[in-house]
Amino acid sequence: MGTPDFAVESLRRLVEGGYDVVGVVTMPDKPMGRHQDTLQPSAVKRYAVEHGLPVLQPERLKDPEFLEQLRALRPDVGVVVAFRMLPEVVWSMPTHGTFNLHAALLPQYRGAAPINWAIINGDRETGITTFFLDHDIDTGRVISQVRVPIHDDDDAEAVHDRLMMLGGDLVCQTIDALEAGTVSAIDQSEMTTGEPLRPAPKIFKETCEIEWGSRDVDGHYNFVRGLSPYPAAWTTMPDGRVMKVYRTEREHADHTEAIGSWHTDGRTYIKVAVRGGYLRLTDLQIAGKKRMPVADFLRGAKLNFIS
Repeated sequence: MGTPDFAVESLRRLVEGGYDVVGVVTMPDKPMGRHQDTLQPSAVKRYAVEHGLPVLQPERLKDPEFLEQLRALRPDVGVVVAFRMLPEVVWSMPTHGTFNLHAALLPQYRGAAPINWAIINGDRETGITTFFLDHDIDTGRVISQVRVPIHDDDDAEAVHDRLMMLGGDLVCQTIDALEAGTVSAIDQSEMTTGEPLRPAPKIFKETCEIEWGSRDVDGHYNFVRGLSPYPAAWTTMPDGRVMKVYRTEREHADHTEAIGSWHTDGRTYIKVAVRGGYLRLTDLQIAGKKRMPVADFLRGAKLNFIS
């Protein structure tokens, strides 16, 4: 059960590994286009159709017709990767239960955006976890984990892709362990270290706004890369235009400039004064334009408002 590209890798590994995938559950096709008259299938559905796998796309997971279709598949184990919360009638149906692949080291970062928040918070490590589903989101017994470093120049895309590939391995290993009867799941309450648990709530447009006075230079650097390339951090320029920011560089310095003030040489850099230095905006996009390096932007820009 899954929807985006992150889930496709696990499905691909199962298919290519010779596992008996009896069915695929994914979201209904999404209306697209100006008039919402074109239906766009999920990445998981596209892969499933290409490989002749049965596909179920319920609007409601408690729909009697869907439950009957799922029951008819007689699943031994349910695998969930980047999907929505399941009702008990669904996750309890498979003989060996249902497990989820989560892109974090539970019990940390329960929620919809664990990769983004781990980077935003400046973590040096993340990972993937398989765990049994239960009644609450991301709280079930942990089956297995793999720890992964977060490099200083990683953005959300780099970490996503790394975890996606390792996730395919872990899903297969978890199924093998379930089949062999060697799983010894651990309650998450036994894994706490006394460190406060950090949540990973869904990210909205408002979440992505750069508030120049809210963080120091390192915090802003982490914030931008934690949201890059999607949905992308954004800010309003002094002239009122909206700018998305995909990459930055840190300039640690003591200064007396006003926090949030913009500075440029007009050719090679734009930087914004923040606590502890300046954040250099190196890869950006103005609304209605394409993404570009800062030098390309400055070549055609008139920024009389920047000192």
